[in-house]
Amino acid sequence: MRTRIKICGITRPEDGLAVAEAGGDAIGLVFYAPSPRNVSIEQAQAIVAALPPFVTVVGLFVNATDNELREVIDAVPLGLLQFHGDEPAGLCGGYGLPYIKALRMVPGLDVAATAALYHDAQGILLDAYRPGVAGGTGEVFDWETVPEGLKKPIILAGGLTPTNVSEAIAQVHPYAVDVSGGVEAAKGIKDRHKITAFVEATRGG
Repeated sequence: MRTRIKICGITRPEDGLAVAEAGGDAIGLVFYAPSPRNVSIEQAQAIVAALPPFVTVVGLFVNATDNELREVIDAVPLGLLQFHGDEPAGLCGGYGLPYIKALRMVPGLDVAATAALYHDAQGILLDAYRPGVAGGTGEVFDWETVPEGLKKPIILAGGLTPTNVSEAIAQVHPYAVDVSGGVEAAKGIKDRHKITAFVEATRGG
């Protein structure tokens, strides 16, 4: 089974289109004000409108309020929610959309036990941990800490680039890989050539 590809932190319609043209499976839209990749509802609508069919649109949230979540869900045609904060399992499944839960790889984290709490998640995203930062650090965590036999599909994130993604896939065998900073020209601005290189490296892996 091939490794799926999500390019996160899309802020411009042309970047979403570049992901689709390169063969990416999903784009991520960040609805988290402190992030340099944060988008407004209007930006998100323009990005989605430019996409061809069969590209999944993922909305990323970090400890958002119920009102914030519902405002975005009502206005933007999302296919999947990504919870990247400390959201409890009971909250994540309450919005009528499938979701994935991100776990930051804090030293000593019992990944299997924590993942099991989110029994209705479609997958578990594993990201690097930096204190006080929700994600998008561009840092790689120790892939050997990923436990084998997780019951949910694994989405691997954290510091992936066109040059290391094939190694990551060979070691972890994730269901999908998720990249943001590793394919950027500047924060929030994607590089078309890096996107293509990442997709090609993933497909080769």
